[in-house]
Amino acid sequence: AFLNGWPCLPPGYFNLGQTAPPPPAAPRPSLSRFSFTQIQIADVLKELQNLDPYKSAGLDNLDPLFLKLSATIVATPITSLFNLSFISSEIPKDWKAAAVIPLFKGGDTLDPNCYRPISILPCLSKVFESQVNKQVTDHLESHRTFSAVQSGFRAGHGCTSATLKVLNDIITAIDKRQYCAAVFIDLAKAFDSVNHHILIGRLSSLGFSDDCLAWFTNYFADRVQCVKSEGMLSGPLAVSMGVPQGSILGPTLFSVYINDVALAAGDSLIHLYADDTILYTFGPSLDTVLSNLQTSFNAIQHSFRGLQLLLNASKTKCMLFNRSLPAPACPTSITTLDGSDLEYVDVYKYLGVWLDCKLSFQTHIKHLQSKIKSRVGFLFRNKASFTQAAKLTLVKLTILPILDFGDVIYKMASNTLLSKLDAVYHS
Repeated sequence: AFLNGWPCLPPGYFNLGQTAPPPPAAPRPSLSRFSFTQIQIADVLKELQNLDPYKSAGLDNLDPLFLKLSATIVATPITSLFNLSFISSEIPKDWKAAAVIPLFKGGDTLDPNCYRPISILPCLSKVFESQVNKQVTDHLESHRTFSAVQSGFRAGHGCTSATLKVLNDIITAIDKRQYCAAVFIDLAKAFDSVNHHILIGRLSSLGFSDDCLAWFTNYFADRVQCVKSEGMLSGPLAVSMGVPQGSILGPTLFSVYINDVALAAGDSLIHLYADDTILYTFGPSLDTVLSNLQTSFNAIQHSFRGLQLLLNASKTKCMLFNRSLPAPACPTSITTLDGSDLEYVDVYKYLGVWLDCKLSFQTHIKHLQSKIKSRVGFLFRNKASFTQAAKLTLVKLTILPILDFGDVIYKMASNTLLSKLDAVYHS
């Protein structure tokens, strides 16, 4: 059977049971309605052919190498399956089961906090999500849905561009001999704390059709994860909140979830990059600057609480940028809604770049020196084992990326500091 030119499945084909209806929410009048469009075989074929054959299979044991080698044969039925998912607003249960591999970070082997969970999803689910994500992001970007201060997981945006935007504002204020203060906000397990009901409401307010909302509601329903370690597999554990770790759609959905937080910044400036948020303000009076920052910080905390995202107070820090003005010995404390004083720091790692209160980048360059020295040392100790061509390749792959990341940012450092990097590189 066909519906509007699309193949139909009988009810209950995926055997997923009933899903909760999406919460009612009025779409924004300025946005056109969004509905899924039929996925094309050519797009799926390209996706399958570009699979990394060395990636692990999910719990369905469907190996990426098999899909890659058989792409021309399986692309058509897989595309039909994807499109049938849109029609039925259901996703196969097998695609919603994740294998979590605990990666030891160091410390006590018996402490679960000393492990980083790596989530492995079925390969076909990621291929499908890639196609869905393209449709969703194309719609959101074409309608300029995302805030101008939201840089996470967006084409044409990145850590470097986000940091440059923030630093440009701060340096402009400093050049005007103004005080500048910032709060680097850290959220506790933000991606795992997303409330599905709230997120579906956000999608509804953005003009997503009822069919899309039903599909996303089912996307979150009945998710499970199992721990896989040393050849053993645990029993399944239901996952009732958060965006799926390791998924393609997860980062985009999280950006949608927190997008409106920026509206609460008030007289301060804010920049969002995934779950990394910086709130900052400046002015001729330090007391006024800190007062405005506290007011904005309170509003931002309320906004995060409304999304059920919890502040990690111990990792949320304050900084006074004082390159041109004297820093007070004991500045007024910035406090959380729970009454905890935030710690003032002179150095903070923001989006991969170590920022210091004088914007000298001395700490950042020291870290670069340390990283480069360790890699140069490895190459030097093993130089007899490599051909000249291999040495050049290793330098390009292991050393140059360290220097290239954020180079347009730390090039503001003094020539004296930059020359230290030059000396290490040519050692």
